[in-house]
Amino acid sequence: MTAMTEPILYSFRRCPYAMRARLALAVSGTQGELREVRLSAKPRAMLDASPKGTVPVLVLPDGTVLDESLDIMRWALGNRDPEGWLSRDDEALLTMNDGSFKFDLDRYKYPDRLGADSRVHRDSGLAFLRLLEHRLSETDHLCGPAQGLTDAAILPFVRQFAEVDRAWFTALPLPHVKNWLAGHLASDLFAAIM
Repeated sequence: MTAMTEPILYSFRRCPYAMRARLALAVSGTQGELREVRLSAKPRAMLDASPKGTVPVLVLPDGTVLDESLDIMRWALGNRDPEGWLSRDDEALLTMNDGSFKFDLDRYKYPDRLGADSRVHRDSGLAFLRLLEHRLSETDHLCGPAQGLTDAAILPFVRQFAEVDRAWFTALPLPHVKNWLAGHLASDLFAAIM
């Protein structure tokens, strides 16, 4: 068996956690092997590395395993951060995104599976988008004039929220959020990781 010389990333294309990990790996220029997995048939090597069985999972050449998306982002950017993303890392906003907003997003998107009232969770999620709208009314990105870790980490979740009911989202009076989202989705970086 040959020794691993590059990291291996286990990913699922549409998973927002995996998307943000891929964004940071791409912007940092980290070379490695991307292993796209089917969530219904997770590979044994991934489960051996991370028994919790969720993506993303990054296995480093020395055997270290990172299986939290923010840890992967911070590791990649800690090695090389050409755009200064780490200087735009708002832990409080990320905690809200990964906590209450993700909770509402899941129940808005999958109300039958989770036994939830989708409108209640849609409206609760909208409160988070209004917070983002306020920030983006003052600057082009969530932590200042340039994209940073916070933008890349939150973007995939806002994208998912917008896609649940595109007509409803399009009608919202959130011009800054919509412009921010559209700009990121149209970027070469986003195209490259998708």
